[in-house]
Amino acid sequence: MVLEQEQEEEEEKEEAQRGFNLERDSLRLLNSMATPTVQQEAAAVAATPRKKMTKQLTGKRDDTTLHSAARAGNLALIKDTLSGAEEGQLHELLAKQNQAGETALYVAAEYGYVDLVKEMIRYYDLADAGIKARNGFDALHIAAKQGDLDVLKILMEAHPELSMTVDPSNTTALHTASTQGHTEIVKFLLEAGSSLATIARSNGKTALHSAARNGHLAVVKALLEKEPGVVTRTDKKGQTALHMAVKGQNLEVVEELIKGDPSSVNMIDNKGNTALHIATRKGRAQIVKLLLGQKETDTTAVNKSGESALDTAEKTGNSEIKAILSEHGVQSAKAMKPKPTTAARELKQTVSDIKHEVHYQLEHTRQTRKRVQGIAKRINKMHAEGLNNAINSTTVVAVLIATVAFAAIFTVPGQFVDDPKNIPKGMSLGEANIAPTAAFIIFIVFDSIALFISLAVVVVQTSIVVIESKAKKQMMAIINKLMWLACVLITVAFLALSFIVVGKDQKWLAIGVTVIGTTIMATTLGLMCYWVIRHRIEASNLRSIRKSSMGSRSRSFSVSVMSDTEILNNEYKKMYAI
Repeated sequence: MVLEQEQEEEEEKEEAQRGFNLERDSLRLLNSMATPTVQQEAAAVAATPRKKMTKQLTGKRDDTTLHSAARAGNLALIKDTLSGAEEGQLHELLAKQNQAGETALYVAAEYGYVDLVKEMIRYYDLADAGIKARNGFDALHIAAKQGDLDVLKILMEAHPELSMTVDPSNTTALHTASTQGHTEIVKFLLEAGSSLATIARSNGKTALHSAARNGHLAVVKALLEKEPGVVTRTDKKGQTALHMAVKGQNLEVVEELIKGDPSSVNMIDNKGNTALHIATRKGRAQIVKLLLGQKETDTTAVNKSGESALDTAEKTGNSEIKAILSEHGVQSAKAMKPKPTTAARELKQTVSDIKHEVHYQLEHTRQTRKRVQGIAKRINKMHAEGLNNAINSTTVVAVLIATVAFAAIFTVPGQFVDDPKNIPKGMSLGEANIAPTAAFIIFIVFDSIALFISLAVVVVQTSIVVIESKAKKQMMAIINKLMWLACVLITVAFLALSFIVVGKDQKWLAIGVTVIGTTIMATTLGLMCYWVIRHRIEASNLRSIRKSSMGSRSRSFSVSVMSDTEILNNEYKKMYAI
């Protein structure tokens, strides 16, 4: 009884929410009809006319220039902003979210600016185009929710993978459009991928469940045409789309679902309720008549509370439906004789439930694996970009060190012997005045080695083009160690000259600089070595996990998928040290 009461309360909340949405949409429609002058003035201000007006033109906190231009439909400003931005700044501008989590592309899609979306999507990659606002929707979802087919087509043409994105409750754009009754969008998305109809939300409901509950006949027909098997799919309550449809008042939707699979009329939910039980409890007299008119309908079905449909009608006090049921020979559970095949029926139903649950789990697992693979591809792309940036940075640093090392040799303190007429005894023309000192010898040796190491790195970086990622990482690992060595050598060369520059009386200053420099360099290189060793240990552990996971044949398919996901998270959540 407690579970049944909770179910009824949840369904009442859903109906209240639907009523609120309907009232809100009606008020928007009346408002748009009552103020045509205001709409004309707003349209005159915008550079690009909107297809529809769903919100007022008020900005939100953290709106960028691009957000404001998108909200106002200013195509000219959008073009100027995007064409004038530098590459790094452009990416940041496109991915920037306001306080509501909306990108500029989301705003343009929400307002239905077709030309703006067409212009902006050229600059968006898949990852940025799929950024979700705080409501869980990305640009494609909001276009699907509002029934904007033109915007949706543009987004899908640029990035077809967006059709597979989901909100936090695992709702696809197809599910959103089905709930709203946008038939054309549903048909378009089904053409892009009919398997979308099989993806269920986290509560187990498919797009067919939601379309049936809201009485969208055309959407139900489109879904059944592309994926007829979903008619028997059950949610986490064990309810089919027919269970949802009989809660509403659209007879044609109920007829269409029964036509899809007549046996679904007797399928029971987790509480043993058939569609007849649900329709009776909801007080849908016409639907009860329709169900009783089907030859497949089992009028003797009793739920887990020990109630027949007639008992449910008596419990709810609906005399009209009680009379209809009695007229068709439906009896109370007490008046029925117990059937000898009850155990067999229960076993059959249990097998059916297990079958549907396994099907749901397999489908959910397949979709999860597909999403994990998509995330892995994006992360690999980001990893490759980071590696290329590291290579470019290393080349620049190598050139810089080579330049400094080369210049330092010819700008030593004390200058050189440059007067042919005044050459000190024991020295030659062009010789450094400080050449005989030990500090200069240390400087010239270490500075020269740093110069040649840097030049060697520059030659390798500018001559060798590595395509394969693993080889590229190996090359970068070697080059980075050489650059560490070059930095240490140039540091030692600097410290050696510092003892000459400060003079004998201020030698304490050179010692202080040596201590500080040595501490900084030792700490930096020590931390870097720590990250390298730690990364290699983690990589070794991951390889061991993969080998043990592949070698174990006793694990279930779902567990192996979870392991892949965990490995993906563990592998890429840490900073990568070369």
